[in-house]
Amino acid sequence: MRLTRAALFAAVTLVLAGCGQDGGQDEVVWKAQSLWQAGTLPHQIFEEFAQRVTDRSGGRLTIEPLAVGAVVSSTESLDAVSAGILQAHHSGPAYFTGKDAAFALLSDPQGGFETPEQMRQWLENGGGLELARELYGRYNVFFVGGVWYGAESLVSKKPIRKLTDFKGVKIRAPQGIGQDIFQILGAAPVNLPGSEVYTALERGVVDASDWGTLSMNQDLGYHKLAPYPIYPGYHSMPMADFAVNMNEWNALPDDLKALVVEEVGIFTTEMIERNRAADESIVAQADELGFETIDLPAVERRKFRQIAQGVWKKYAERSPMAQRIYDSQVAYLKQLGLLD
Repeated sequence: MRLTRAALFAAVTLVLAGCGQDGGQDEVVWKAQSLWQAGTLPHQIFEEFAQRVTDRSGGRLTIEPLAVGAVVSSTESLDAVSAGILQAHHSGPAYFTGKDAAFALLSDPQGGFETPEQMRQWLENGGGLELARELYGRYNVFFVGGVWYGAESLVSKKPIRKLTDFKGVKIRAPQGIGQDIFQILGAAPVNLPGSEVYTALERGVVDASDWGTLSMNQDLGYHKLAPYPIYPGYHSMPMADFAVNMNEWNALPDDLKALVVEEVGIFTTEMIERNRAADESIVAQADELGFETIDLPAVERRKFRQIAQGVWKKYAERSPMAQRIYDSQVAYLKQLGLLD
């Protein structure tokens, strides 16, 4: 009897050891830094995504969600994931434009797509996903999927009802495609960190700001100082990401890879829908809160897109990958009837 029990114990041990070798029973932990501050709605949604992966995997894969700056700055997160300092991140491709202009176009062809759903269609069905994975792969990182939080709402101290109203407006805008477009429109872009926007509006350093969605701007109190937000937004609709160190990804069993891909899709939908709901809630309170939303006419949006395309072309010329992403996006925008 003792021999039978010993033999049984040895067999079970071998089975469990085999499961560990193929990843079935291994417990994997990923530290994943986001681009959001702790306590904000987007970071909360990111935390929920991480918890679902942990729960659904039965603890085989644990994602530890970290707020922006917890380990490295936003511009350094791709390098941190590449080196394995972070195992994953939820960041914005535009932060890595200095490495390749392709990241800027991948993240936000400003003025191009009108809704997150349209850009998601391009990424998932129009060839964008393959391009994104090839680009990230050059840095030892696997691009799992894109994540949108909605169209940003530009806030202004004066009504901007047509593109000519931008002339002379001092506008806070990050360096890159957005600044180039605003300069063409006759505005005076100012490069300021997000932490200084409120004070800059208050002191008259800027008249307008390119920052976040309507509800994000309301949370920061911008509408008290700049009560003419453009909504629905059109000028910027950044795609964020969820990406993983390539070695970590390749070591993951196929079932967990499928789980992560599925959950990133759910994460994306949650981000879009819940941020949209938050925006709509603020719009319903516009009179009470003392601001007026301005919906730029379709003809003005199309003019903006045509001007923006000239800027996209310049970025496309900076690298072969940027050109390929530009060509793919323009073809899809034409398919949607947004470009001639």
